[in-house]
Amino acid sequence: MGTWHMTGRTQWRVEFRKPSQWRSRPAVKCYFVEGAGLTCVLVDGLTGPQVTHEGIRLIGRVPSELSREMEVYAIEHDEGLRCSPEGDLSVYDFEIERGAQRAGDAVVSWALFFDTGEIAGTSWDIAPAEVWYHG
Repeated sequence: MGTWHMTGRTQWRVEFRKPSQWRSRPAVKCYFVEGAGLTCVLVDGLTGPQVTHEGIRLIGRVPSELSREMEVYAIEHDEGLRCSPEGDLSVYDFEIERGAQRAGDAVVSWALFFDTGEIAGTSWDIAPAEVWYHG
């Protein structure tokens, strides 16, 4: 994939597809940064596996329903919420970014799991630009 931002560190992407869909879009993309290891995992909303975090199903959901569940969880557990630039709510400590992608005439949720470690401040610092245009 090239170098990671201005640090000169090499970045790699590994893609996983369902066996019967070798020509389809990847179900999962994993991103690695030289010297830091695995930094991000992107799960596609159409082809990716269902992922549950703290009892909340994250993948392939109607975004507004997922936002409501995030809000309820945050209130019940006295956690903070954050809002992405696209308006998607996430529980502050989950280290998950959410997005929406087209599914015909509807939209469904995808998720990015990240670990900024000591090399970045936010998910926007660590994830490659292609993540933010996923869909």
